[in-house]
Amino acid sequence: MSAILFIKANDRPVNQAVSMMIYDAFLQSYKDTNPGDHVLELDLYGETLPYMNAAMIGGIYKSIGGLELNEEEKSAVAIADKYLDQFLAVEKVVFAFPLWNLTVPAVLHTYFDYLNRAGKTFRYTAEGQVGLVLNKKVVVLNARGSNYSEGINASSEMAVNFVLKNLQLFGITDITTIIVEGHNQQPARRDEIIQSGIERAIQVARAF
Repeated sequence: MSAILFIKANDRPVNQAVSMMIYDAFLQSYKDTNPGDHVLELDLYGETLPYMNAAMIGGIYKSIGGLELNEEEKSAVAIADKYLDQFLAVEKVVFAFPLWNLTVPAVLHTYFDYLNRAGKTFRYTAEGQVGLVLNKKVVVLNARGSNYSEGINASSEMAVNFVLKNLQLFGITDITTIIVEGHNQQPARRDEIIQSGIERAIQVARAF
């Protein structure tokens, strides 16, 4: 039995959010295929996720150095630790998010702020950072109304790239991406594009 963490960063209704359509399809397909697995769902919009600030950064540095934290620092670090420990504890992770204003929703950026921890997800060496999160499988589900895979938009895409760069920093190499794009740019093909993404999500979930 595996433990899998589903992380969604979109609070729009599913009938208005393509990323949530593929999320729901993937989740249901995975549950149907793996009834014995421990499935955890984390709705980032349902959590209280304070931005990383001086108290959190200072508290993390103090905890690494074995120094005493004040109460504000203890509270801030405890929040980050809660999500970091949950992420590290599971074998599989699924991220679902849209591209908003060229990047990820703020809640997802904050979540990755919590995950970035020297000594936990990566370590510093003279040659650069080395990832510490090995043998974890990840699926990235993303939707974006225009086509950002090629052409003039490609260099502007900072959502999937942001997530992938962080995962790679952590040392994660087993990453599958499912991207639904262009459905707003090509309204005549909208349903076809979305359905194709849903079908791929269902198939990937069965083998994940």
